[in-house]
Amino acid sequence: MPTRPPNPTPGPSTGTSTGTTPPRPPAAVTAKKGAAVWTYGAAVPALVDSGASWFYDWGPKPDNDIPPGVRFVPMIWGPGAVTPATLNQVKGYGDTLLTFNEPDLGGQADMSVERALELWPQLQATGMRLSSPAVAWGAADAGGWLDRFMTGAAQRGYRVDFITLHWYGSDFDPARATGHLRDYVQKTYERYHLPIWLTEYALMDFAKSPRAPSTEQQAEFIRQSTAMLESLPYVERYSWFGLPAIGDSVTGLYDAAGRPNAAGLAYRAAGAR
Repeated sequence: MPTRPPNPTPGPSTGTSTGTTPPRPPAAVTAKKGAAVWTYGAAVPALVDSGASWFYDWGPKPDNDIPPGVRFVPMIWGPGAVTPATLNQVKGYGDTLLTFNEPDLGGQADMSVERALELWPQLQATGMRLSSPAVAWGAADAGGWLDRFMTGAAQRGYRVDFITLHWYGSDFDPARATGHLRDYVQKTYERYHLPIWLTEYALMDFAKSPRAPSTEQQAEFIRQSTAMLESLPYVERYSWFGLPAIGDSVTGLYDAAGRPNAAGLAYRAAGAR
């Protein structure tokens, strides 16, 4: 996961049109569409305006209020969160638990496969539906971090209910990028034959500080990629990185006042029939 931008001074928590500007049509809402959200003053109106049916914030409890009709999904981010108190806490937010954020990456959960497997029975004991750890890359690679974890889990008889993926594209052509994303998702599904949650994705080149395309290019990629993700029956959920377009975020959808940029408008339309 990229470093979260600093929290801004909250602006007015409204995305409502004023003056002579006509109101936007209602957002498209689908069970698949979600949002990755850090602490953000306009989180509630932005979540509602986006049409997201679920969200997460990399923690075991929400840092923002939960809007009516939107589901919060908790996460056990790393080994330090595997405590009796935290595992009891997450059960108050439904039946699904996201696990171990980018364990293959220094600065994130940064865990060995063996350590993740050692802790897994405690997560399984919650009785919740468990995601795989969300690796930063290489989920479909034979012998990669996730492949070794899934092999070890199967050998031990552990339960993993769905695969969690992150994907960032450095090819900013929307059609090609959508093809690259589909190829990654499909190859991962073909390796594990489990449902997929794509919990972080965007166009961003980390080799250049990071560099991202214009919001108009992101918007076209969002239109093409969400149509693709909605069409794949094995993709259960997806969430853009991220909801807030604040601080040093280069891929966010909504400003500090809860107003969508071009990419945000495309995302709120995702899932429309």
